[in-house]
Amino acid sequence: MLSEKMTKALNEQINKEIYSAYLYLSMSSYSDYQGLKGFANWYFVQQQEEMDHAMRIYNYLQEQNARVLLKMIDQPPADFGSPLEIVQKTLEHEQFVTELVNNLMNLAIEENDHASKIFLQWFISEQIEEESSVNAILDKLKLAGEKGNGLFMIDKELMARVFMPSGQTE
Repeated sequence: MLSEKMTKALNEQINKEIYSAYLYLSMSSYSDYQGLKGFANWYFVQQQEEMDHAMRIYNYLQEQNARVLLKMIDQPPADFGSPLEIVQKTLEHEQFVTELVNNLMNLAIEENDHASKIFLQWFISEQIEEESSVNAILDKLKLAGEKGNGLFMIDKELMARVFMPSGQTE
């Protein structure tokens, strides 16, 4: 059984995950408008992943017989700057989410909530992967530059990304 404090924190995380999806959908739209179809695809897949994360928490709460309380989602920004700037903002956001997940794990440890610790371990691992993939794109952009063939090649590579629901492997 989840404590009231853990239930509240997990409900807050659902909101943060849905906001992340909303943010990445906005980034997808912005990238598409800029003519960067590969970036748009990458961000669209990213928003699908974030919704998948929200639903993972939603399902966990229900499995634990805890109440899910959904809150209003804030409006994300609409303009993000250059390709390098948008990816840097993505990394900053993922680092923020990592901090949130770490705080959830700290709460689970503090409350001696073994079930939530096991559940949250997946999110800890996922955030390592999230930050790593964004850092890889950032490194490529820094090497190739934001114009010309380098950007075209990165955009083409990002077009190949597809959504894989959590629990499935490529």
